[in-house]
Amino acid sequence: MEGQTTTILVVALVVLAGLIAGWLLMQRRRTDHLRNQFGEEYDRVVETHGNARKAEADLEAREKRVAEFNIRPLTPAEHDRFAGQWHDAKALFVNDPTAAVDKSDDLITEVMKTRGYPVTDFEHRHADLTVEHGDVAKHYLAGHELSERAEAGEASTEDLRLAMTHFENLFDRLVDDVAAEHLDAKVVEDA
Repeated sequence: MEGQTTTILVVALVVLAGLIAGWLLMQRRRTDHLRNQFGEEYDRVVETHGNARKAEADLEAREKRVAEFNIRPLTPAEHDRFAGQWHDAKALFVNDPTAAVDKSDDLITEVMKTRGYPVTDFEHRHADLTVEHGDVAKHYLAGHELSERAEAGEASTEDLRLAMTHFENLFDRLVDDVAAEHLDAKVVEDA
């Protein structure tokens, strides 16, 4: 009887060790996926939450929320319209840097709305962008922070130039995502 109890105990411990190892492997894969998906944003969110578990829950919630959106690429006409508006915003910088930064920020919001992102407050827009554009969403955050400093009268012209550069990095990514079928049709039209 004692030998049988020992065997059962050993088997139970082996099963428990296997379950723990499986759970740890799943956690590692989860972390790796989120690090790859969000890039630098992963570290920023961990720092904000002060805890990797809470940060990962936040990032997974973002993924689930954004998966429910109907995000689409721009049509060539939308691309051309937004590219023209961006050119105008950059040209405005020479005479009124603050207005150019404001216009750029508003234009990014308009592009996001056109593509299917809900455009509530800045924090949600930024969080939503990090899911598909984690590598450039940091520019949106940096540009927005500089824009807020400008509104408070605390930004230099150099700060505003940096804001424009940050916004342009994100803008380029958002408008260059034109539906492939639209691009193919445009190439045929232009030929």
